[in-house]
Amino acid sequence: MAHYVDGFVVPVPLDKIDAYRTLAEAAGKVWLEHGALHFVETVADDVKPGKLTSFPQSVQLKDGETVVFSWIVYESREVRDSVNAKVMEDPRLKAMMENGDMPFDPQRMFFGGFTTLVELKR
Repeated sequence: MAHYVDGFVVPVPLDKIDAYRTLAEAAGKVWLEHGALHFVETVADDVKPGKLTSFPQSVQLKDGETVVFSWIVYESREVRDSVNAKVMEDPRLKAMMENGDMPFDPQRMFFGGFTTLVELKR
């Protein structure tokens, strides 16, 4: 069965990784409670600048930052749209977003929704 995936790439200051983890764990619980199937946050381990493009270049990575690559899996785009509408109205997420102390620069984050093309499992 094909799923729908939201993908995110975010620049995070190295000294804010723990704060980002705390935010991501709380946000992930909200997404899962509202119907997401899977929520994953990963931090760059083997990501180098490229000649033309790369993860670091995509977010205009600065000294003292790293790249976080994340994805959320849903049953379908329709379910994703419904889940995201609920998440955006959830007071827990609103509080996180409105406190003004995000542990990353949201202006350099990029994201998008994708229909799975190939999905293999072990």
